[in-house]
Amino acid sequence: MTDSRPINCVVLVKQVPDTHNVTGEVMSKDGTMNRGALPAIFNPEDLNALEMALEIKERTGGTVTVVTMGPPKAANILRDSLFRGADKVVLLTDRKFAGADTLATSYVLKCAVEKLGNYDLVLAGRQAIDGDTAQVGPQTAEKLGIPQITYAEQIIEITGDKITVQRALDHGSEIVRCTFPCLLTVVNTANTPRPANVRRQMERKLAAVPSEYAAIRTQWPDFESDEALDAYLTKHDLKIPVWSAEDIGATEGSIGLAGSPTQVHKVNFVVLESTESKTIPANAEGIAAMIAELVHEYIVG
Repeated sequence: MTDSRPINCVVLVKQVPDTHNVTGEVMSKDGTMNRGALPAIFNPEDLNALEMALEIKERTGGTVTVVTMGPPKAANILRDSLFRGADKVVLLTDRKFAGADTLATSYVLKCAVEKLGNYDLVLAGRQAIDGDTAQVGPQTAEKLGIPQITYAEQIIEITGDKITVQRALDHGSEIVRCTFPCLLTVVNTANTPRPANVRRQMERKLAAVPSEYAAIRTQWPDFESDEALDAYLTKHDLKIPVWSAEDIGATEGSIGLAGSPTQVHKVNFVVLESTESKTIPANAEGIAAMIAELVHEYIVG
């Protein structure tokens, strides 16, 4: 990647339930998943998108701003973003956002990116592990009216107002060039996300949204009131901005359930129970029988 003018990046991230650790205790009797029983984590491919943005910043300068839509607890991944190297973060939270499908979510993100302004690149993970739709990034680009490059695996070159990217395909790769501003969705093979920086953790450990003030004051009693804590965080650029639907100028009919035309046609309930187990003989015949059964049940092909 060649040197270029400073590139300002906006990274769209999501806090998701850790669906890699679904157990019988997580599944309810009606076959739905109890999200509260799973730890909330930084969506894995969004970390790859953040890492790519940080690498661009290190090479060209510019800024990295991270945006997430979610409940107040999603501030956790915004702090993590600051610890890893992001310059600014924004939390989009409003009860009016609840029940959003990909169309409504991408509209909210589009409004937030436009409010931020002054961006060259918008980056997002290819998809989130809780939905696996891979639609939010492309839909956001469409609503912003900018070109998009999906499945971005490597940035080949940035020169002037153009970016050249290698896309990861099922049976090879493709080199694509487009002009700024544009949106990239990033795959997990693009890089290895850096860990949090200890110095940045110490400097930004108090970064918070107002709903977290009470918990912070319990740990730091020197702050006599929420107002005193707010003043301190604002002065030291540690107050995480919280934007509502009104703040970003979102139309109510386009957000939340009202803006979500997606309907569930059918639900296949999956119930994991401890009784669903089988002992396999530790020999070649037992393994062969297990494989044959898995193939017969279309679990493996």
